[in-house]
Amino acid sequence: MRHFGILGALLGLTLHGWAQKDTTKTGTGDTVKVGGIIIVNKDDHSDRGGDITWDSTGRIHHYRYRSHKGLSTDWFLVDFGFDNYTDNTVYTSAATQALSPGATADRFTLRNGKSINFNLWFFMSKLNLYKGVINLKYGLGIETHNYRYTSNVVYRQNPLEIVPDTISYRKNKLATDFLTLPVMINFTFNPGHSNPIGLSVGMSGGYLYSGRQKLISSEHGKQKTHSSFNLEPWRLSYIAELNLGPVGIYGELATKSMYKYGLDMTPYAVGIRLDY
Repeated sequence: MRHFGILGALLGLTLHGWAQKDTTKTGTGDTVKVGGIIIVNKDDHSDRGGDITWDSTGRIHHYRYRSHKGLSTDWFLVDFGFDNYTDNTVYTSAATQALSPGATADRFTLRNGKSINFNLWFFMSKLNLYKGVINLKYGLGIETHNYRYTSNVVYRQNPLEIVPDTISYRKNKLATDFLTLPVMINFTFNPGHSNPIGLSVGMSGGYLYSGRQKLISSEHGKQKTHSSFNLEPWRLSYIAELNLGPVGIYGELATKSMYKYGLDMTPYAVGIRLDY
């Protein structure tokens, strides 16, 4: 299509000698001349097209390439958002008290504004299914979920226990890293536009490749314990995103608790997707 744009610019130079009168001409419906400006709108219902505007000197004022090609890919997208979870734990149950003796919901309360979700997508591809309006979207990336506690709860190992500490921590968070594959159906409301508007819904599957608790206190400084603790190694989530040109809004809700047993906490995240 870029070759057509260059050819069109050369054609504009050729027509310079014919474009001295201030008239409006309509040929096949693809070219309109208004004063010294020639506007070409190629709309042949093919898979590719473009809009070109240049003046009588042959200088291009605007060129927008649009494509309904079969497959397009964006590389290295970044998400910034917030993590939280829905706590449905029955704290009086034997399993919960065995894992976290004396636990109540207050022990696992989060600092909402500091529980940060950061995702890096290596790629996100869109496969055209119907005229650029309906598409299949899929990708691969790394999700990092941070759960920042308000309490001094710590994860002990061998045996595993989640208990309060006597130390007052300046920072206390549980972090999880997942390798994630999202798959969605995308609906684009203005296909071919340079700033697409659309909606995507689907599912994602993730594998927990790293878990850790990070503690910072005046007594011990910075401490970090790497372990999967009692966390589920696989996560299946409902996902959705609202596409607003270069920015998107995303949401994620896991299908079940993030823990294997003892605690029933279903994580979710919302945020902004950049360089969409």
